[in-house]
Amino acid sequence: MSPTAPAATITPTLRRRRGLTEQAAVAAVDQACRRLRLPTVRAVLDEALTVAGKEQLSYQGFLAELLLAECDDRDRRSSIRRVKAANFPRDKWLGDFDFDANPNINPATIHTLATGDWIRKGAPLCLIGDSGTGKSHLLIGLGTAAAEQGYRVKYTLATRLVNELVEAADEKVLAKTIARYGRVDLLCIDELGYMELDRRGAELLFQVLTEREEKNSIAIASNESFSGWTKTFSDPRLCAAIVDRLTFNGTIIETGTDSYRLAHTIAQQTGR
Repeated sequence: MSPTAPAATITPTLRRRRGLTEQAAVAAVDQACRRLRLPTVRAVLDEALTVAGKEQLSYQGFLAELLLAECDDRDRRSSIRRVKAANFPRDKWLGDFDFDANPNINPATIHTLATGDWIRKGAPLCLIGDSGTGKSHLLIGLGTAAAEQGYRVKYTLATRLVNELVEAADEKVLAKTIARYGRVDLLCIDELGYMELDRRGAELLFQVLTEREEKNSIAIASNESFSGWTKTFSDPRLCAAIVDRLTFNGTIIETGTDSYRLAHTIAQQTGR
């Protein structure tokens, strides 16, 4: 196709519409934005016209500002949708994490993880420590950062995931369920180790881990050190295999034993 073909096509259209009144032009732009699904262009048009007049933008500059505004807003809305789809139980942001309250956690390590490079590589992450030490905050915060960067993220509790897998197996849709969990870029599993899993549940969880191994990332938070995982996974060999899947080429962060929540509550009571 000739490079001049688009201009040859649009020129007669432009000539036909030279006679549009200002009011008709405004209505036409509004209708076109609705039809082309450009809500941001429609919303900022008046302001953009004012700015273009003050700054004497060229036609190309004016059009670029409008289209870039639409792109930026679409990116923002997509980010919001991905965070919502991750199904986090509450909002947690890395910027709100109090590193001074837990010196066991290296801020540089968290900031490196926040870049998402480990997710691109399909590496795992383990957050190990007692209740109240910031594991879930970091898990949700890193998951949120990943979703905002464009990764597909899913959050779930360990017991909820196992129950879903058991139900899927009973209903003969296990392969479909495992495949669904295998597709997301980052699977965040919280509260692993809080409850003992029977052999069937542990084996089903192992299938999910195997489906994702070295392809897509898993991040877990657990209140048990690896040596205590035999209380969660009663079969020693299965336990060792699960630990292997969750640690190979991964990052392990030990958040310690001192509860920030407990210390914060005591400090508030003492202050009053």
